[in-house]
Amino acid sequence: MNLFEAWNNSYENLSDKEYEAFWNDYLPKEMENYKYLLQNKDEVVSGKLSEVAQKFDMDSVTFTGFLDGINDSLNERIDLESLVEDSDVKLEINFEKLYFNMLEAKAHWLFDLAEWDGVLSADERKQIKKEYNKTKTVVNENKTGRNEPCPCGSGKKYKKCCGK
Repeated sequence: MNLFEAWNNSYENLSDKEYEAFWNDYLPKEMENYKYLLQNKDEVVSGKLSEVAQKFDMDSVTFTGFLDGINDSLNERIDLESLVEDSDVKLEINFEKLYFNMLEAKAHWLFDLAEWDGVLSADERKQIKKEYNKTKTVVNENKTGRNEPCPCGSGKKYKKCCGK
């Protein structure tokens, strides 16, 4: 079993109480990792997976879970399926994309971190949030006007039929 499979298996088939305890244990570790990465934004963390995991005070399986979360925000994605303890990993982060992905994940405990102030200005974060909100806005371009024929096929005007 590879590390990514081990990560996925670590939280599957848990009872509700165990599942909650699992994430309550993991999420503070994840937050500390992001705090470090944001505080040291110019450092490209790299090395053997086991060594980098140790640097972040995590075991290799748990760190693989962290990599799963940050992978979409890296300049060069990591093939999670092929990870082993001796795999070389490089965390070269696109911080704008990371902030966007945190918004997408609704991870307020991460996108509200004070450490973002040293990475992206408030205006940059506001702009990214605006772009994120645009992706969630639904625009219906097929709106029937009130004086157009009803789409149900009755032959009546929409306002006199389904638009009542």
